[in-house]
Amino acid sequence: MLITSAHIGPIVALIAGVLILLAPRLLAYIVAIYLILTGLIGLGIISNMLG
Repeated sequence: MLITSAHIGPIVALIAGVLILLAPRLLAYIVAIYLILTGLIGLGIISNMLG
């Protein structure tokens, strides 16, 4: 299976959902990390750093 950038969002959401079910206290950290990464990807900062 080829994983493209279109698959990243659903995969992150699935992992975050499982982690929240296992440890509800992680919710704030998971949301914060997701928002930071989404912002960095949206600004193109991460793609510039990788290649």
